Amino acid sequence: MAVGVFDSGLGGLTVHQAIAARLPDLPLVYLGDNAHAPYGVRTADDIFDLTCAAVERLWAEGCDLVILACNTASAAALRRIQEKWLPADKRVLGVFVPMIEALTERQWGDNSPPRRVAINQVALFATPATVASRAFQRELAFRAVGVDVEAQPCGGVVDAIEMGDEILAEALVTSHVEALLRRMPHPEAAILGCTHYPLVETAFQRALGSKVQVYSQAGLVAESLADYLERRPEFLGRGTESKFLTTGDPVRVSGKATQFLRRSIRFEAA
Repeated sequence: MAVGVFDSGLGGLTVHQAIAARLPDLPLVYLGDNAHAPYGVRTADDIFDLTCAAVERLWAEGCDLVILACNTASAAALRRIQEKWLPADKRVLGVFVPMIEALTERQWGDNSPPRRVAINQVALFATPATVASRAFQRELAFRAVGVDVEAQPCGGVVDAIEMGDEILAEALVTSHVEALLRRMPHPEAAILGCTHYPLVETAFQRALGSKVQVYSQAGLVAESLADYLERRPEFLGRGTESKFLTTGDPVRVSGKATQFLRRSIRFEAA
C-alpha cells in the first residue's frame, strides 16, 4: 500500500514528514534525484524527462500513486505527464492544487466554476523554473477570478538551504521579499512555492510583516492526500516497505538530510 514521494533533492522531505505524521501507517518511498539537482535552472523538457524516470523508479517500488513533492517538477512536467504519458492504472499528483484550494477556501476536489475570493493580492515565491512556467497562475485561474499574483524567482535560496547556510538563506529571502514588495507593496497572502522554503518560513514572515498570511505546503499536501486516498483507495500501491532512495551518493545525502531535518535519515542508492 506504499505511496511514492519524489523531489529533485531534499526539499520534499518536508512533505514526506507531514504525510508520515498525518498517515502514520502508510508506507512511504522517498526518492531524491540529488544527482541532477537543482531542477529550478533546467529546461522544461529536461525536467519532464528526469521526472518521468523518477516516477517509473517509484512504480518499480510498488507505488501506484506518486506525489511530486517538487514545485518545479509539478510546474514544468505534471500537466504533460497527466495528459500524455500516465497509464490509466497510475496516478501522479502535484503540490500546487492543495495550496490553491486552501488559498481560495474551496473544499478538497471542488470542481465548481471559478469565483471571486477574499484574497485579491498574492505574492508567490518560487524557483526560477516554477515562476517561468506560470503553472501556479494557470491552476489558480481554474478556481478563482480577480486575483493578482506577483511572482518572485528566488535564485540561490535552495542551494543555501541544502548547504546548511542559514545566514545566507535568510539574507537571500530578505532580498527577494524586498524585491517583490517594490512591485506589490501590500500583498494579502504569500505562497511559498518550494518545499525547501518551510525551513526558512520565519524569515519570509519576518520580511513580509505579520499582516501577510504565509501559506506553506507540507501540511496542506498531507491533508489533501489523506482525502484522496479515502476517496480512491485503489491507488494504494502494492509496496509495503518505507525507504529513502537517492540518485546521488547515499552517504553524503544521508548526512545532508539528517542536518536538513535534524533527525537521523539513511538513504539507499536508487
